[in-house]
Amino acid sequence: MRTLISDPKRLREFIDREARKAGFDLVGVTRPDAIPLAPERLKRFVAQGFHGSMGWMEETMARRADPSTLWPEVRSVIMLAMNYGPDCDPLALMDRTDRGAISVYARNRDYHDVMKGRMKEIAGKIVSRAGGDVKVFVDTAPVMEKPLAEAAGLGWQGKHTNLVSRSHGSWLFLGSIFTTAELEPDSREEDHCGSCRACLDACPTNAFPAPYRLDARRCISYLTIENKGPIPHEFRRAIGNRIYGCDDCLAVCPWNKFARVATEARFFAREELRSPRLADLLTLDDAAFRTLFSGSPIKRIGRDRFIRNVLVAAGNSGESALVEAVRPLLADPSPLVRGAAVWALSQLLPKPEFILLARRSLHQEADETVQQEWRAAMDTSLETPA
Repeated sequence: MRTLISDPKRLREFIDREARKAGFDLVGVTRPDAIPLAPERLKRFVAQGFHGSMGWMEETMARRADPSTLWPEVRSVIMLAMNYGPDCDPLALMDRTDRGAISVYARNRDYHDVMKGRMKEIAGKIVSRAGGDVKVFVDTAPVMEKPLAEAAGLGWQGKHTNLVSRSHGSWLFLGSIFTTAELEPDSREEDHCGSCRACLDACPTNAFPAPYRLDARRCISYLTIENKGPIPHEFRRAIGNRIYGCDDCLAVCPWNKFARVATEARFFAREELRSPRLADLLTLDDAAFRTLFSGSPIKRIGRDRFIRNVLVAAGNSGESALVEAVRPLLADPSPLVRGAAVWALSQLLPKPEFILLARRSLHQEADETVQQEWRAAMDTSLETPA
């Protein structure tokens, strides 16, 4: 029978050792009351509407702002980080207009699945060796992981609002273990961004109204993942060939010079998701979509939203060869897909040809949102020289 660990210092050594064995790159401890400024910042973020359609952020605001509200028994918060550094520059794909750019974190297995099982193992070992109770969270509950990670000394929230580490740059997944154990907290990490604004200047859609502030409604990650409707016209050109998320602000961070390639095999990019051909993606029906993205976070947005994103990329590609892959999607069962196909063809077809197509097709379309796409594209085409 194992002897219970009652000494907090020995317990912390045990936690660090188990975290490393489980593949975590960083571990830190903080108190549940270590982020006193977070509630007001979150309140301002929501009040300004920067959360967009993510209504759950407003609904869970009280619990999100204070870990003790989420679980009153918590005495310490163990923050864990796993490196997912890419083996190549993700921005190099921006010039390959016939290909789709998928955010680094989504090119293989869903990190929630990879991390949560291991964190539960660590949590179980903590209980077996120290008693008490634990709860495990990996971005699936109203927990403010980034401020807590900063308080635990893992890094600091950069001007792009993501965590930056001196040893891993901007490429870290975060998770937390809430425990009733009393552990000595680590020192908070200081901000090392200085006068640098590379991440702010890199954003294609100007989603940062000020340093350390993000307007999600303008963020490509939000627009291609959380947004359930058509992508607003004002952002379509800026999206380029980004079909799921955006790495621009992360990839340009100077602290990435200290980053290293991920060691977790399930974070390595699957070959078919490194630079997928837009022409191939446009042919995906629901079954093929589910098969291709089995185990991937991309699967959660569903086929229709994904094809919407691919169609925007196709429209931006300048690749006339994609017309034959786009045209059949004008008859897709999903109005979201049909509307995006209209826009893509308005960008790819010669203006006279598109106007003829629009005049033939508009009266056959029953959905008002798709009709609006046809009218808007026609108006633009008529205003633009052929």
